[in-house]
Amino acid sequence: MLVAIVVLAGVAFASAFAPAESAPAAAEQHPFTIVIDAGHGGKDPGCLGKQGGKEKNINLAVAKAVGRLLEQQQKDVKVIYTRTTDVFVELNERAAIANRAKADLFVSIHTNSLPAGKVSRGAETYTLGMHRAADNLAVAKRENSVITLEKDYQSHYEGFDPKSAESYIIFEFIQDKNMEKSVRLAKLIQRQFRAAGRLDKGVHQAGFLVLRATSMPSCLVELGYITGEEAFLCSDAGVSQMSQSIYQAIVEYKKQQ
Repeated sequence: MLVAIVVLAGVAFASAFAPAESAPAAAEQHPFTIVIDAGHGGKDPGCLGKQGGKEKNINLAVAKAVGRLLEQQQKDVKVIYTRTTDVFVELNERAAIANRAKADLFVSIHTNSLPAGKVSRGAETYTLGMHRAADNLAVAKRENSVITLEKDYQSHYEGFDPKSAESYIIFEFIQDKNMEKSVRLAKLIQRQFRAAGRLDKGVHQAGFLVLRATSMPSCLVELGYITGEEAFLCSDAGVSQMSQSIYQAIVEYKKQQ
């Protein structure tokens, strides 16, 4: 036992006075890990456009484009996707993928919509939290309604009803230790969207189930409104612009750590 203590003490002493060159080696062992979540997929198309556009395809195209930029230009970053094809992934599993990977960031990518007769444009980013604004609650209800496609969702989500405002009261009591970092990332994403010429719809808080279950800083990006800017969202130019904005925000966030 005494020998073990001496050895451990020696290791601690050596680590404390290790030369600066050892830092990159440590970074290589524990790379900055980001999980990119393309919302919806498979039997869940998400929002639908009038010209055939589907939210699930837009989300996936942007998620993969962000991932490619990170993999090509940030060699010390590890990218994990919740899906890379048109498959259905349960909300709990999306968060579990990030938790198992001990990710440093979780970014869920979505596309917004409005009821018939209403038109809007622009991007907005959400973090988990208060959702007193009716518009924020409406977005959360729509995104969370995907759980009804899951088998036994009532038991998986402990009786949570995505259509009931009362179910969201629990979010008033959740203490999110990562809130400050989540908001910082969300603000960086919106700043990049503004710089690219996108209409800035701001940073908001709402009760998204996929964010509630993650154990790291996380946010949900609504790229734009398929009901008002479908052509842009589905275009190569649109995917490139939006993915570049998210990529630049992630790089800036990482630099601030």
